[in-house]
Amino acid sequence: MNSSMSHLLNRRVSHRNILKGRASCVKPIAYIVEGKNSSVPAPKNLEYKNQLEALRSMSVVVADSGEIDMVKKYHPQDCTTNPSLVLKAVQNKDYAYLLQDALAQHSKTTSGYSHGKKDSARPFAGVADILAVNIGAEMLKIVPGRVSTEVDAHLSFDTRATVDKALQIVELYNDRGVDPSRLYIKMASTWEGIEACRKLEAQGINCNMTLLFSFAQAAACADAGATLISPFVGRIMDWHKAKTGHDFAPHEDPGVLSVQKIYKYYKAHSFKTIVMAASFRNVGEIRQLAGCDNITIAPALLAELEACTEPLPRMLFPEMSIGEDNVKLSGIKHWEFNELHGADQMAVDKLNQGIEGFAADQVKLESMLAALAV
Repeated sequence: MNSSMSHLLNRRVSHRNILKGRASCVKPIAYIVEGKNSSVPAPKNLEYKNQLEALRSMSVVVADSGEIDMVKKYHPQDCTTNPSLVLKAVQNKDYAYLLQDALAQHSKTTSGYSHGKKDSARPFAGVADILAVNIGAEMLKIVPGRVSTEVDAHLSFDTRATVDKALQIVELYNDRGVDPSRLYIKMASTWEGIEACRKLEAQGINCNMTLLFSFAQAAACADAGATLISPFVGRIMDWHKAKTGHDFAPHEDPGVLSVQKIYKYYKAHSFKTIVMAASFRNVGEIRQLAGCDNITIAPALLAELEACTEPLPRMLFPEMSIGEDNVKLSGIKHWEFNELHGADQMAVDKLNQGIEGFAADQVKLESMLAALAV
């Protein structure tokens, strides 16, 4: 247990026993991983055409793309988008009709308003929302599951505005005949975003908590009742590589290790929150997380997995426990979140960079829409 976690837990006990109690430790279990002995029965020796097909037998495969043709090609269960992916997708001329429809719909509605008030500084913010929903609605004609649509990153530190924007997105989908049960509302895992998640989940609106880099974020999201989290594997590795100059093998990749820890913690304490590993730099990271609840994968890496016919061992199992760090964090307070999350400089840096990056791409998208409207 690291010093920040130990210090926080000691403080919690002294603060009127904020911890609701320790879950009983789960006895460590050996697993079948790359031929090692195990106390868990071996799965049947099934044969698959390729690693993508094998991965589908262990994890829900999700397409991390706003490109409709790519989603059609790989037949994922769900689809995730973000402002950067939407911006990339709509630069394809085949999506011009979705752009034009968003502009036309905006002229007929009040969707140019930001959480109840017109945003004069960003008059095309509402058009961008309609465009994202248009793309999501097209995706839902292809995938059997859900689509994740992201709330404007500019609102990441405003709980009320995030909730209002999420409700607007749900309403836009409803206007297209899409039931909320086929949606994830995607929000940054700031404290304010997590509190917005708590409010939305209480209304039956399922959330995908994104830009997740720290254990503190993961613990707080589960405590808030988030339906799904998206820990970012590749961006964690990017930070450590930049700091150390070290190339990481997949089994020692800091992003992979982070997701493994979160997954084990959730399973040890029977959290229902889905762990969806995201943001990969190579297929080695994906292979190390085979068996994670969900895995969202960019088209280029889906292609690599489909092209590979080597066996794919399962690396994560629901029965796994977290081992020595087996303390359940519940009733997490704002100051506790800040202390735990703030102790992880990588997570602080990457969360801020991620919000800034998505916000910048949102502005680019709005500028593109403004130019088309002239």
